Amino acid sequence: MPRFSVIVPAYKVQSYLGECLDSVLEQSFGDFELVGVDDCSPDGCGEIFDAYARADDRVRVLHLPENVGLGPARNAGIEVATGDYLIFLDSDDTLTKGSLKAIADRIDTTGDPDVLIYDYARTYWDGREVRSGEGAAGAFAPAADRADVFEVAEREELLLMLMVVWNKAYRRGFVEKHRFRFPAGYYEDTPWTYPVMLAAGSIALLDRVVVHYRQRRQGGNILATVSRKHFDIFAQYDLVFAFLDAHPELDRWRLLMHRRMVDHLRTVGDHPNRLPTAARKEFFALAAEREQRHRPPGAPELQVGGGWKSGPVGQLARSARRTVRAARPGVRGVLAKPVLGGYQRIQRQLPLDPNLAVFASYWSRVPACNPAAIQAKLQELAPDVRSVWVVEARRRQDVPKGLTVVSPGSRSYREAISRATYFVNNVNFPDGARKRPGTVHLQTHHGTPIKKMGLDLREYPAAAGEISFGKLLERVDRWDYSLSSNHFSTLIWERVYPSTYRTLEYGYPRNDVFQTAGAADVLAAREELGILPGQTALLYAPTVRDYRSSYHPRLDLGRLARTLGPSFVLLNRSHYLYDENAGFGSEQRVQGVVDVSRHPSVERLALAADALVTDYSSVMFDYANLDRPIIVFADDWDVYRETRGVYLDLFSGRPGETPGATARTEDELAELLRSGEWRSDASTELRAAFRERFCAFDDGRAAERVVRTLFLGEQEPIPFVPLADRTPAPRPDQPG
Repeated sequence: MPRFSVIVPAYKVQSYLGECLDSVLEQSFGDFELVGVDDCSPDGCGEIFDAYARADDRVRVLHLPENVGLGPARNAGIEVATGDYLIFLDSDDTLTKGSLKAIADRIDTTGDPDVLIYDYARTYWDGREVRSGEGAAGAFAPAADRADVFEVAEREELLLMLMVVWNKAYRRGFVEKHRFRFPAGYYEDTPWTYPVMLAAGSIALLDRVVVHYRQRRQGGNILATVSRKHFDIFAQYDLVFAFLDAHPELDRWRLLMHRRMVDHLRTVGDHPNRLPTAARKEFFALAAEREQRHRPPGAPELQVGGGWKSGPVGQLARSARRTVRAARPGVRGVLAKPVLGGYQRIQRQLPLDPNLAVFASYWSRVPACNPAAIQAKLQELAPDVRSVWVVEARRRQDVPKGLTVVSPGSRSYREAISRATYFVNNVNFPDGARKRPGTVHLQTHHGTPIKKMGLDLREYPAAAGEISFGKLLERVDRWDYSLSSNHFSTLIWERVYPSTYRTLEYGYPRNDVFQTAGAADVLAAREELGILPGQTALLYAPTVRDYRSSYHPRLDLGRLARTLGPSFVLLNRSHYLYDENAGFGSEQRVQGVVDVSRHPSVERLALAADALVTDYSSVMFDYANLDRPIIVFADDWDVYRETRGVYLDLFSGRPGETPGATARTEDELAELLRSGEWRSDASTELRAAFRERFCAFDDGRAAERVVRTLFLGEQEPIPFVPLADRTPAPRPDQPG
């Protein structure tokens, strides 16, 4: 029998669940079982639990057949628990290091109390940790006039703490003796915690922060959601008083419980973001009825009516505050650019155009990537929706004919961003493009992340540069949808860009062409680049280096071309951030090397190439859809990993992590190309595992899924074609 059963229910928390489980499994004290309860979660929580269970036999998983809510999910964990003590941990929170050892030691020194209470700290996205008010005030600290073990009557102030279940360890025998269980609904901790505290024959304290209580920026806390479900609080307090009815020996606590109930009802009723406005009157009427019902004989009546904050005056004050906040950026803009700023302000007062969509890619460069693929499919499926592209004035000459273009800051740009209903970008729109109610913003991203992104860059100042993470998250808050190319990306995006958007695991529209192109398309792409029949074309596509201020070629392409001979041709594709000096010097005149840095379509280059040579570029995930060889060449792996941070170890050789052959020096790269190792059976097996992990959604219909969901309002996405049933564009050496 383990000392502890740590019960972790999970529902729609896939981005945080792994961190939660790691915080338990990496504890120095190992005598525990972890009971994971998948509350029929529609995301990847169940799969995450199963993966941990396969790797660690201390993990047990329950998959509930239907979603039952947090309370009943905890009950399911209790039913199978075998530990001496029960510990409940919410799936987006974590245990601090060494906590289980500290709990075990304290339980031993206090003689196995019924309940051990420990402290917690609120943690915030910006790295702040704030200990609970009780802990900061010394409520947990030992004192000469305080017994180590006591009943709650000796420390009544403990009943004034935040009544949550997850800051305590409960002796399982005590829980089963009283058959304590959680009810369904909101505020399920209330009818558990009060009865437990009142019935406990022995309570002890641990003066230590054990739980990091994650304060999610947006969403994640159902108690901060406007809903009639907050009416559940009445039934929960009915259960508390029913417990007192069943235990006359606890009758002395009725007066305190009555006061705590009224305080709690006031808090819920006065909160601006809990009750629908139309339901407030009903809520306070029920609150008054409960106050009277549960008032002890002879006790004074307590006022439960709503304060001014919950009424019309409070609503007016909040509206005025929002108006002032919204006006500040506009005021600055008008002062700086009075004419255009005023024009934009006027445009924002006009109705949204339901048939206008604004597209942009790569900070207003030429149309490309996922937005371009989506816009092309939109024109096909919903031609009534007009598309406008935001492109820098100096790049307009490179825009394909037939597209409507506006330049940042222009009158037409301000009109478009003020009136459009739809916004599609693979980066963020500028801060001046403030989101209007009723608009729909899609963030498509532009690659599966190998390098650290978003909030994870706080630990890598050299890569973060002058990023304002607060401003970054304000931009993220504009997103309504986040497009994901694979589940790996989903888990990262939702964690490093936390907000309330909906993730669309639809695949990348830019990769559709890899499933729809035929032999003629491949041949045409090669002929455009001057690739001769029988030549092996290698697409070299390195990523940007944050620790360098300018482009610095990692390869001597001319030397490599001479080494490989005329049977090879190297296609050099510099990163788009180096587009001002994308060439590679004199080597662009070397036979066997073609500079394709300014080619408008990396997808077409991929179709033409027999293999990809890259380092940390996300192009490897796209190229894997073609099922052609991928070679990782990175001579600065150690430096890059330390300065930028990575999510994958490309040199590990592990299936699903390394996409193919690897090289750390130019000589190693030349040798594996000459020897044929780059297309060996071992490399093919690595690529197959890599494709299985990262290419599940890229079946050629990603753009259509996006258009049907965002623009046509369809609820069910098109089913995916299994990876084994797909036929990607043929290799150049395959017959047409």
